[in-house]
Formats: sequence, C-alpha cells, structure tokens
Amino acid sequence: MTEDAMTATPDTIAIADEDRLRADLYNYLGLILARPPDAGLLAQTAGLSGDESDLGQAITTLAKLAKLTRATTVESEYNRLFIGLGRGELLPYASYYLTGFLNEKPLALLRQDMAARGLARADNVFEPEDNISSLMEMMGAMIVGRFGPPADLAAQKSFFNKHIAPWAGHFFADLEGAKNSVFYAPVGSVGRIFVSIEPDAFRMRGT
Repeated sequence: MTEDAMTATPDTIAIADEDRLRADLYNYLGLILARPPDAGLLAQTAGLSGDESDLGQAITTLAKLAKLTRATTVESEYNRLFIGLGRGELLPYASYYLTGFLNEKPLALLRQDMAARGLARADNVFEPEDNISSLMEMMGAMIVGRFGPPADLAAQKSFFNKHIAPWAGHFFADLEGAKNSVFYAPVGSVGRIFVSIEPDAFRMRGT
C-alpha cells in the first residue's frame, strides 16, 4: 500500500514484545482486508490461536472458520463485500464513513501526515490511502519502524486517534454484520475488539 525510500530493518530494532504483537495484528488485518487471502494465508489463519479474552475468542473463531473455507470461496465473498458490480456492499474508506463521500477531508489530512513521515502511496496502488487495509498496514509499520525509526507511543496514539479511532470500529461492526460476510464476519469481530481496546492500552502505558 505504501512505500518509502528508507531501508529500516525492523528485526534489528528493539521492540517490546507487546508492541510487536500489536504490530502483527495490525499487519494481519491490513493483509486480510487488502485482497482475498490465498491458500497460504488461509492456512496461517487456521493456525492462529486465542486466549479466553473477547479478542482471543474472536481469533479462535476466525481460525476455526479458516480451516473449513476454501480460497475460492473467500475470494467470491471478498468480491461481493468490497468490489461488487459497480461497488461492493461496504466502502472501507475513512472519508466515506466520516463524510458520506470518497476523497474528502479525512483523506487530505491523512496524506499530510503521511508526507510528514516520508510515506507515499506505491505507484502500483490506485485506491485512496484512507482505506482500512492501508491504515492498518501504516499503523503496524509505525510500531516496528518499517519506514524509519519506530514511532513512540505518543505518535502512535496521535495517528490512531486522528485516522483510525473515529470510524474503524463502525466499519468493523458493519463487516461483522454484512449480508455477505461469512469468513469476514470474525475478521470484523477481531478488528472491532482490537480497535476498541487500543485506547485502553495507550492509557495504561501513560500516553
């Protein structure tokens, strides 16, 4: 979704385990929402395991469903949800959720923040940057420093509050309940619960 000229190496940067887990979940949500999962990603999803928390149970449900689902079936579901004939059932863009229209002020504000961080849309990506998959990817990248030094918690919180918190929970709830959601219903559950507990995580860590 995004690219940068810098060559950060996240694996060589000391990242707290809890932050790496957060980044992993952001990256997973970005990947599973960017395009239909292939057989490899479905197999990885089937291997996930969760604890007894609400988030853990949602992950467990998603993993169980992935074991029973073929890639071709998920591709058809993805197309109905996000592509459709003319448009899909859902429009996963911040501008649409916050203003009712595409390519509005939320996108302009995001592009300003991306430019300040040295981020730009990749040449082979044509959809607006304020789609949910790109935002999940950007948040994960900021945490581990994929496009430069890792962002501190204050910077993470600022980006989350400006570009994700105002609408992502509503989108994930819509994904949970969408008419065409089967495999993507628990994806919606995972996303909704995750973005709902992120503010608590920031507060507990003093930001």
